Order: sequence, then C-alpha cells, then structure tokens
Amino acid sequence: MADYPIQKIRNFGVIAHIDAGKTTTSERILFYTGISHKIGEVHEGEAIMDWMEQERERGITITAAATTAYWSPSDAKDKEAEKVKLNIIDTPGHIDFTIEVKRSLRVLDGAVVVFDGVAGVEPQSETNWRYADDYKVPRICFINKLDRLGASYDRSFQSILGRLSPYAVKLQIPDGHEDQFKGIVDLLTMEYVTFEGAKGEKVVKGPIPEYLKAEAEKERASTIEKIVEHDDKAMADYLDGKEIALDKVREILRKATIENKIFPVFCGSALKNKGVQLVLDAVAYYLPSPLDIPPAVGVFTKTGEEKPVPADENAPFAALAFKTATDPFVGSLTFFRVYSGKIASGSYVLNTRSGQQERISRIVRLHANQREEVKEIYAGNIAATVGLKDTKTGDSLCDPNNPVVLEGIEVPEPVISLRVEPKTKADQEKMGIALRKLSDEDPTFRIKTDEETGEMIISGMGELHLEIIVDRMKREFGVGVNVGRPQVAYKETVTNTAEAEGKYIRQSGGRGQYGHVWIRVEPLERGAGFEFVNAIRGGVIPEEFINPSEKGVREALDKGVVAGFPIVDIKATLYDGSYHEVDSSEIAFKIAASSAMQEATRRAKPILLEPIMKVEIIMPDNFMGEVTGDLASRRGQILSINDRSPLNLKVVDSRVPLSEMFGYATSLRSLTEGRGTFNMEFDHYEPVPNNIAQLIIEGKK
Repeated sequence: MADYPIQKIRNFGVIAHIDAGKTTTSERILFYTGISHKIGEVHEGEAIMDWMEQERERGITITAAATTAYWSPSDAKDKEAEKVKLNIIDTPGHIDFTIEVKRSLRVLDGAVVVFDGVAGVEPQSETNWRYADDYKVPRICFINKLDRLGASYDRSFQSILGRLSPYAVKLQIPDGHEDQFKGIVDLLTMEYVTFEGAKGEKVVKGPIPEYLKAEAEKERASTIEKIVEHDDKAMADYLDGKEIALDKVREILRKATIENKIFPVFCGSALKNKGVQLVLDAVAYYLPSPLDIPPAVGVFTKTGEEKPVPADENAPFAALAFKTATDPFVGSLTFFRVYSGKIASGSYVLNTRSGQQERISRIVRLHANQREEVKEIYAGNIAATVGLKDTKTGDSLCDPNNPVVLEGIEVPEPVISLRVEPKTKADQEKMGIALRKLSDEDPTFRIKTDEETGEMIISGMGELHLEIIVDRMKREFGVGVNVGRPQVAYKETVTNTAEAEGKYIRQSGGRGQYGHVWIRVEPLERGAGFEFVNAIRGGVIPEEFINPSEKGVREALDKGVVAGFPIVDIKATLYDGSYHEVDSSEIAFKIAASSAMQEATRRAKPILLEPIMKVEIIMPDNFMGEVTGDLASRRGQILSINDRSPLNLKVVDSRVPLSEMFGYATSLRSLTEGRGTFNMEFDHYEPVPNNIAQLIIEGKK
C-alpha cells in the first residue's frame, strides 16, 4: 500500500515575483512543519531551499528546490487523522529562470502565490499567474511583507483584483501595518490570531478586539456572500438570514478554489513569523489532492487514442520527467511526477520519446539538496531518480507494456547569445562536457557552433541567465572560459508573397540527379512560427519526394537571406514541380526545395525582427525626467506611469528593444543615485527600423 493516502497529498509550489519573499516563506514552512530545526534567512545567505552557492551569494533563487513535509491544520480536532503530506517546490522569481516556474506548474496541483505588501502585483507575478492559468492550477494568494514601510493590504488586494483576477476573496484582514502590524483576523472563524514564541511558532487564537469588530463584520459579510454564490442551497439559506456552518463554508470554498472560481487571499509577514501557519492550514483545506483535479491526458501509442491517465496506484505506471539536475555527489538526478501506478527501485521504465528502456536504480525523496532513499513511489507523488542516461525535461516515463505519451512542457525561445571559448587546452575538453550537462538540465539554454568562425555560441533568456551558466561552468566543472559581447537573437521574416523555382540537375556518367520544385512563401502573423503546405495535385511530384522537399525548406529557414538569422512567421507552399523516372532522388529534391525557398524569401521583401522587452522601472519621483529621457534615447515606448504611494515612488511601464538594454542596470544606478530598480522580461518580436537594420547587416557581414 502507498505510505500515504492519495487524497491527503498536496503537491504545490510557491511562486512570485523576484524579492516578494517566496524563499523566506518556504523556510518558515520547513520550520513549522518540523523539517528544519532552525530558520535559514535569505539575507544571511543561509536559506535551506537556496542551496547553490550562487543563490546564497546573490540572495535569489535560481533552481526550483523540492521538499516533502507533513502538516495538521492548527484547528484540527484529530491532528493525526487530518494530517496532510506536502510536496513543496520553491521556484525562482527572476524572469531569466522562467522555465523553472513553467515546468514546476506543469506537474503541480496547486500554488501559493506570494505578493509583496508594498508593491502588490508586479510584472513577474502576472507572468506566473498566466502560466498557472494555462495549466489551470488552483491558487491561494499570500500578501507578505505587511511589516514593511509603505505596506498596504487593501492596495495590494485591489491590484490582484484589477490586474490578475476579479475572483480574489479576502479570508483575513490584518491588525495594523508596518511596525504596528500585530495580528490577523480570520474572517471565517471570526477569531483574532497572534503568533507568539521566539519564532512565532505558537498560534494563539482569541476574541476580536473591539476596535476591529465593525470592520471584521463588514468584510466577513462580503466574503461569505462571495463564497455561498457557488452553492444554490447555501445561497438560499444565506438570503433567508440563516448562519451557514463553518464546515459547509469550507466545503464550498474548497470546491470553488479547485475549479479556479475563487482565489482565497491571506496576509502576514514571513520574515516576522506571522501568518505562515494559516497559509499551511489553507493548503490543507482548499488546495486539491491529485484526485480532486481532472486526470492527466495521455496518448496511448499502441492504439493512438487520447484518454485520461487515472490517478490510481493499481493502474499501469505513467510519469512525467519535469527537471534534470547535475548533482555533485550522485551524478544526474531526474525529478518526476507519478500520474498513475507505482514504481519500485530496480524496475525498468520506457521513455516514449527515445523508445529506450531505462532502469530506475534508486528513488530518492528530496529535501532541497539532502536525499532520503525510498523503495517505492506511488501515484500522486513527486520524487527523483539517479543516473537515467537519456531522459530530458518533458519526457514521459511509463510501463513498457503500456506506452503512453503525456503532454510535454513548452519551452520559450532564448533571446540573447554569447560567444565563449576555453581559456586553455585543458579547458577545451571539459567545456564540451559542462555545456552538454548544463543544456540537458535547462531546456532554455542552447549551444551551437558558428559555421563561419567555428566559435561556440551559448544562448539563454537574459544576461543574468548566461552569467550564472558561465559561473557554474567555473565552479561546478572547473572550466575557465573567455566570454564575448552579448548578442541579440534577431529573427527574419517576409512581408510579401512571392514564388520561386528550384532546380537541381546533375549529369555525370551513369545515373544523374533531378529535382524540380515551385514554392510560394507568404507572411504569417507574429508568433505563428512556420507552416508547410503540400499543394501538389495529380502526382506531378511523387509522394516519396514530398518529405525531403519539406526538409530542404526547413533547412533553409535556419539561415536567413538578410543577415543569416533564423526565418520565422512564414508559410511555404509546395505547389508544382516535375520529376524524372530514373534520376530523381530524395537529396535532389531536398537541395532544389532549399534553393527555391531561399530565392522566394529574397523576393518576398524580407525584414529583420528584434526582441522587444517589457520593462518596469521603479524609482523616486525626482528622477523621473532623467529616466524617461534615457528610455526615449533607447528607442523605448512608455506605456504608463503610476504612483506607488506613500513612498513617493514612480513606476514606469515600457517596451524597449533588447539590444538597447545591455548594461542598463549600471546606467539606471547612476541616473538615480543607486535608488532605481528595474524588471525586464521578453514580450514580443517586431520589425527593426531600416537605419538600425543596416548597421546589423553590416556588422554581421
């Protein structure tokens, strides 16, 4: 039997914008659940979940860390019977490591979204919320840092309503803000909660003070009304003036939360040890178990049909590998979520992408970078295994007799590149191994060799991303590298429709080569990628030459005609051609299609596209003029300027080309006397102005 009933498992992640206090919240969770005996502080470089050296030095989270803990709700009547098992993933907030959030949300059943009580909703909060929407993950909101200067629970709550979801519902209100923040009112139980003891470990509940009663009654009425709307009988009772029992309210709230119809909102200060236990109670009460959410859907390769994969330990084994990591002690670790069945160490599983069987030699439950060996792991759980040879992020692992492919993980395209070269001959061999291991671990990190110069080019999601990669090569793999200037990942596309003919004819004693195609290209909307259409009728090109022709077209996309950048957002139609009974071959059609594609692209008015970044800048209002002037000089487009009272801060939302943002952190510091900060994430691609396109083309040639 499974070591823990599946209905009592909660797989959830802690997600937020950078610096909202995710890791501090996670550290409190570990302490209160008894996993750690002391609280590690991020600002002291002691956080348990931030175990990489770079994370401790910079005070940011880089990789998602996984942990298992247990929790009984603080008002549980039978502590043992109501205890739940928590599989927790602490994710990074920095946009450069966005894949960590994306792949964690893909395998989690719920999330705790942490907000900074001063800033409210920030750009990365919106991105993470969007990812959670994509995967339909139920969420609980925790407005943190209410002890900070300028904190406001109401303003942060309004920003959630306005920018994320109108379905957010307050379940608590704070008593005081900033240094006056003393306790929390629970609007469901109508109790006043304080946290005593050296680390806030004693949860003390009592009557609500007189001065808060009126506000609490008003807020409670609004909260209960929003909850009972989701149950006809409770709504009728409520309108009749009847009191709805607490258990019934919780039952309705749980159902609505799991269906993403309500997002409960909590408050507190993780750093000051206030409110975290009540968030854990909420995880137990309102977030789903693996049985409460629709089962994962898989394509069963034997029959080709798509059907649900049941969360049942007696069904055939099916799991998704959502992360691989290089561990200095055990080699490669593969994290996986078991969707159905069970797996024991020593058994074999099939990787449906590679078609290879792999042996699960050891199964480990992780606690940040500590490991606990287990013999078996059951449906609904998250674990890691050691030493899989050929399993990557997004691969499905399953019972060899019941092959199934689960939905994978979408990986965003990199936007920035660097040239790297080894410092010494000894570094050369080690560099290849290090880069391969790091790219296996991180799907947003790509490596390629420049054909013209033979140099190695690494690409990623931002300057910080590549900086960390180079730093890890030095520390973990002992590889010294010299780094070139950052380069932007430009793309090319077409603006017109055009056609071209491609012929490849070679005659050389004996059998010749003959391939002949006509190809039409036309633009697609931004972000649509590439589409190939086979419009051959009447067998003018035999079926066996269609695939090679498509291959030739796809190869031509890798190197554009303007400046050699990849071509995107284009539709290619193969509509005519001819063949020779004897001389036609696959290679001849591939070459003919490739040259026709290049020629058609040349005629279709090709242009360069550049990545545009969403940039949010926060600074004291007296630096406003200098900062907006500087943005204009960087071809920036300002979308909005907002106040963040009462701190006299201005928040500027803008869109700026990535090529203009290199070294911006230093410029902003000097413009604002070190008081400005900014956040940047990829937004979209758009055409490069002609004068700048000319410079890029000349630089490239």
